[in-house]
Amino acid sequence: MRENMTKEKQRINIDPWGKALVEDYSRLIKEFGMQTFDIEEMPNPSMQMKRGLIFGGQDLNIIAEAMKKKKRFYCLTGIMPSSTKIHLGTEAVIQNVKYFQDNGAETYVLIADVESQAARGVPIDEGRKRAMEFHIPAYIALGLDPKKTKFYFQSENKTVSNLAAICSQKITENEFRAIYGSVHPAKVMSAFTQMGDILFPQLKEPMPGVIPVGIDQAPHIRMSRDIARRLKKEYGFFAPSASYNKYTSSLDGSFKMSKNESVGKIEIPEDNEKELEKKLKKALTGGRATAEEQKKKGGQPEKCIAFEYCKNHFIKDDKKLGKMYQECLGGTNLCGECKQKYLIAGAKEFFKEFDKNFKKAKKSIGKVKFIEN
Repeated sequence: MRENMTKEKQRINIDPWGKALVEDYSRLIKEFGMQTFDIEEMPNPSMQMKRGLIFGGQDLNIIAEAMKKKKRFYCLTGIMPSSTKIHLGTEAVIQNVKYFQDNGAETYVLIADVESQAARGVPIDEGRKRAMEFHIPAYIALGLDPKKTKFYFQSENKTVSNLAAICSQKITENEFRAIYGSVHPAKVMSAFTQMGDILFPQLKEPMPGVIPVGIDQAPHIRMSRDIARRLKKEYGFFAPSASYNKYTSSLDGSFKMSKNESVGKIEIPEDNEKELEKKLKKALTGGRATAEEQKKKGGQPEKCIAFEYCKNHFIKDDKKLGKMYQECLGGTNLCGECKQKYLIAGAKEFFKEFDKNFKKAKKSIGKVKFIEN
C-alpha cells in the first residue's frame, strides 16, 4: 500500500536527453498541462492521427483554424546531425511535419549543428557534412517537399543566435531547473538555441506555429511558450502550438528508441537486409506462453512491438493492418509467422521505397532552399 502511494506521488520524468518510456499518457497530459488530441478538429487527418500515434498537443485548435481558413502559419522541425542515420521515431515526426506542410504550413527545417556540438560533441563541420550528405535528403525522401521547405544551419543564422540570447534573459535559473531538472552548461546552451529556432519564423511577422515533436521534447515546448508570452508585448509572438507523438519503443520494449543507442533500434537506412530481418525476428510480441495457448486464447497485439511498428510505420493499408490485428486476436497466426508475413515484409517494402526516394533526393540536393542570414 505504502509503495503504491509513493509511486502515485512520483511525477513522470520527461527528459529530451533521456530514454525512459511512458506507460500512462493520460496521466502525462494531466501533469504537463497538455490537451488530449482531438482528431475531429483536424482537417484531412493523417494516418498517424487516425491510428493514435499522436496523443496530445498544445493549442492545436489554433492551427486547425488556420488550416481551415487558409491563414498563414508555420511548422518547424529540426535535424540533429549527431549520427549518420535516423531512427523510426524521427520518421514519425517527419510524417507529422508533412501533414502540416500539405495543409498549407510554411515549413522550416533547422540543422542543429550548434546544439549537436554542445550536447553531443560533434564538430560543426562534421555536423554540416552529415546533414548535406544524409539528413536533408533523408527528410525529403520521407516526404517533405524541398520546394516548400526552408532549411538553415544554426551556426549560420545569427538572427537565431541573437534571439536565443534575448530568450535567455526571460527565464530564471529556478524556472529552468523546474522544466529541465538540472542546469548544465550544454543543456542551457542547447535549450536557448532551440527557443531561438522555435520563435525565429515569427520575427518578420508574428503568426501561429506548430512544432511536431516526440513527447521527450515537451520541455522545449513548455519553455518556448513561456518565453513567447513574456516577449509578446515587444515582439507580438504567438505561443507556439505543438503536437506530441508517442515514443517509438525499442525492439524489446524496454526503452524509447534513440539514435544514440547501439542496440534495440531500427535505423534508417538499414543497409543489410539480412541484419534487418535478424533484428526484427527478435522484436517483443504479445504472444502467449505456448502455441497451444495462443491458438486457444489468441495473441495480445496491444503488447506487441511488431504490431506497433507495423501500425505506426510499415503498413499503410488499413485493411491489411486490420487483418494482421484480427489474425493475432484469433490465434490464426503464431508470432513467428506474423513477423514474417507482416513485420518483415512491411519493413522491406518501407526501406525499398526509402532507398529509391533517397537516391532521387540526393541528386537534387543542390536545389534545396537555404535561408540566407
